Amino acid sequence: MPRPMKWRKVCRLPENNKFGPLDLKADLDDCIRMTVDEYETIRLIDLEDFTQEECAKQMNVARTTVQGIYASARKKIAQSLVDGKVLLIEGGEYKLCEGLDGCGRGCLRHRRRHGRRFAGGDRDS
Repeated sequence: MPRPMKWRKVCRLPENNKFGPLDLKADLDDCIRMTVDEYETIRLIDLEDFTQEECAKQMNVARTTVQGIYASARKKIAQSLVDGKVLLIEGGEYKLCEGLDGCGRGCLRHRRRHGRRFAGGDRDS
């Protein structure tokens, strides 16, 4: 009997959930589907500069789980770009963070600050 799937904690839903070529009509039957938890790993690792270990802790899963989710997400982004297909973000095994002080809007209280200053949610280089 397999282990039950552990819910992945997500702190921010995408503002837009559909991306793709501007000159094509969206064919939702022939699109690339990315889950919300895959989106969250891309957001945390590539945008917020979290390590895979930090991302795993934030999402409440194992680092090896994050590694697999991240690899899958990057492949889907590449397929969308290379093949010119619509990328649709929806579904997945996740629970939206219910914390206070920014949780639900990006978990501002958990952002890394290693030598970086944050002003109004934006990073200063």
